[in-house]
Amino acid sequence: MITLSNIFVQYGDRILLNRINLVIGPQDKAGLVGRNGAGKSTLLKIIAGEMNPHDGKVLRPTGSTLGYLHQEMDIPKGKTVLEETMTAFAEFRQMEEQLEKMHEELDHRIDYESDSYHQLLDDFTSLNDRLHAMGSGSVQGDAERVLKGLGFKQKDLTRLTDEFSGGWQMRIELAKMLLRRPDYLLLDEPTNHLDIESILWLESFLKDYTKAVLVISHDREFLNNVTKRTVVVELGNVFDYKVAYKEFVAYRQDRREKQKAAFENQQRVIADRERTINRFMAKATKTKMAQSMQKQLDKLDRIEMEDEDLAVMNLRFPPAPRSGQVEANAKNLQKRYGDLLVLDGVDFHIERGERVAFVGQNGQGKSTLAKMLVNEIPSSGGTLQLGHNVQIGYYAQNQSEALKSGNTVLETAENESPAEMRPKVRAILGAFMFSGEDVEKKVSVLSGGERARLALACLLLKPFNLLVLDEPTNHLDMLSKDVLKKALLEYDGTLLVVSHDRDFLGELTTRTIEFKDRKLYEFLGDVNYFLDKRALDNMRQVELQKPEPVMASAGGNGQQAPEKKKAILTFEDRKRLQRAVNSAEKKIEKLEEEIAKFEADMADAAFFSRSDAQNLLQKYQGKKLELEQAMQEWELAQSELEDAE
Repeated sequence: MITLSNIFVQYGDRILLNRINLVIGPQDKAGLVGRNGAGKSTLLKIIAGEMNPHDGKVLRPTGSTLGYLHQEMDIPKGKTVLEETMTAFAEFRQMEEQLEKMHEELDHRIDYESDSYHQLLDDFTSLNDRLHAMGSGSVQGDAERVLKGLGFKQKDLTRLTDEFSGGWQMRIELAKMLLRRPDYLLLDEPTNHLDIESILWLESFLKDYTKAVLVISHDREFLNNVTKRTVVVELGNVFDYKVAYKEFVAYRQDRREKQKAAFENQQRVIADRERTINRFMAKATKTKMAQSMQKQLDKLDRIEMEDEDLAVMNLRFPPAPRSGQVEANAKNLQKRYGDLLVLDGVDFHIERGERVAFVGQNGQGKSTLAKMLVNEIPSSGGTLQLGHNVQIGYYAQNQSEALKSGNTVLETAENESPAEMRPKVRAILGAFMFSGEDVEKKVSVLSGGERARLALACLLLKPFNLLVLDEPTNHLDMLSKDVLKKALLEYDGTLLVVSHDRDFLGELTTRTIEFKDRKLYEFLGDVNYFLDKRALDNMRQVELQKPEPVMASAGGNGQQAPEKKKAILTFEDRKRLQRAVNSAEKKIEKLEEEIAKFEADMADAAFFSRSDAQNLLQKYQGKKLELEQAMQEWELAQSELEDAE
């Protein structure tokens, strides 16, 4: 286990971590939560050995492995996605070489009864078992599965890492980390650059992960589904709860209510006793009794209320100016970036008062359509028209990063403000927790959460009736997300939001548009309805469930295209596919029997002293590869049959 003892970190007058003690067990699944700037990332860096505390120490088991995913990953250039991911197996290759050397030594030694020979044999067995556990023989297949789980397509695997954005490069680094399977996996906001599909896949992977996971996240659903322990960093202290986040919230609220009642009751008792002591002290005959009562009161174990950071921005959107019934209407819209076709002939319609969510894999065109709606980028074909008196408020995905770093908070807001709003700028900034000297801070020194708050404050300086938000929660902590969601629920204009945060989207919108394969697919409900409708334990398993493309009618209501016709197979084609399925099933059964026989032989301690052990090990690995290929053949043939049914 990892043990943190007396960890202390101070910056200037501010104590960030005040004598923290914490233990991370070998199979813990813990969420590290707290406000932005509370010290979560600092604590994770200290555990990872990336930085030293000003006092205290961290003890980690000798020989244990640790993986640390943070927000500033630096991926080497010049390799393909698959080649870079395969570097995760460098240790694996070293172990294979070490195993080969040990095998050669065993072949030449004849001191079978010596202690050193038995130790060498034990080391050989242990190393071989570890290789077996890591998936010996199928490392490339494992790498491809993890990359695809994180959203990469087969054609992406041969592209250079240089071609991908920072968010996709972070996925490559995450894939490498997952493939190494370290004893302690430390993840700092792993879902920030993931879409819903990839988040669901990662949740499934981490739930089955048999080693320790410590994760920082502001995604409630992710924490609820992955963790069983919640560590709260707040006002320099750490509070440890042995429950998942959802249970922690309920438990902490109940605990604080009981603590508050006990505190108030004790304060009443103390006040009564102090009045009695003061009354008795005034009488000479009661002085001794008063002194005795005072001593008892001094010894009383005082209940103290735990400090809690509940400071939040005060967000309320202004009333939306009146617009026409139709806010935006697009027909046969197309968008290309060079040779890359992102949207192909899509229709989109939104009316006054509607609340729409854009979901789907990254790179499918969600932000692209949002940018075309706000006239930030042109279309490559088709038409897009805004309705009468439509005034747009737009929060871009990189809005907080686009702020000019050399300006102060006040200058930033004033530059965004029309003349009539200038007198209200300081008041609006105050509502977003920028008060006093805070408004003179340079944007360059603000945290990600502070920049996000400033960007939202700037949004309120102009009137709008169509609010377009592209990933607005990326840098907000949970309390700030709650405030934003509450304000959006009360907003009386038209809302379009691009997000991968299921908790944030839940009950916020009434229409969900999925972006997939350059088309749009409509679901008349919120994100939870969308996920339920698609029966998504893992969204990558629903390729056969094809939703219907959205078609715009003349009246403006979305109509669905006719259901896609199923493939029609001839009698001969069906017989061929059925033979392929049956053949693959028999092959799989036979290979599984052969592999089981190999594994039964390997379970015998004498196996590795046999002269043909290395040859048998190679055959064993070959059979495993054959089994993997046979499974793929079966899946392909079975899928074709099911498509036609």
